[in-house]
Amino acid sequence: MSTYAAPNAYRDNAVLTASPAGLVVALYDGIGRFLRQASIAMRDGDPSTASARMQRAEAIISELQVTLDHERGGDVSPRLDAIYSFWRRHLDAARLEQDPAKLLQVVAQAAELRGAFAAIQS
Repeated sequence: MSTYAAPNAYRDNAVLTASPAGLVVALYDGIGRFLRQASIAMRDGDPSTASARMQRAEAIISELQVTLDHERGGDVSPRLDAIYSFWRRHLDAARLEQDPAKLLQVVAQAAELRGAFAAIQS
């Protein structure tokens, strides 16, 4: 096993054995990580890296949005859908304005939701 295979195997196993709430927590962690990286790149004048990191976060948000269960989600599903739509618009504005603070606003909101889902899995 290569030096790089062990962390990947650990991550893959963690994903395969995680609860649904645990997977959502991991996705929120990814949004935060990629948007913090994008914010730093944006502040440093590196639009290519900022865009690439934002695209990773946007892909996660899209996945969260399309996997919402509107039939069984009750009041939560449409509220999450609205939050995810807001995040997408906010990220579009951040990209247009090159405003790293807007990215960090989404990070803060994602952290709040992450905490709620982490409490569910406990």
